[in-house]
Amino acid sequence: MRGIGIFKSLRNKEGMEMVQVAILVAIAVTLGLIFKEQITSFVNDTFGALNKTKF
Repeated sequence: MRGIGIFKSLRNKEGMEMVQVAILVAIAVTLGLIFKEQITSFVNDTFGALNKTKF
């Protein structure tokens, strides 16, 4: 009987990890949408500078 409890515990931890990953992805997407213009501007400036130096 004790072995079954261990497997249930492992499945529960995996479920919690999936919830944590989902929350982190949601936060990343939200921040990306909020700061879309700033991120786009930063990337364009960075690659523009790299292209000027013939990188």
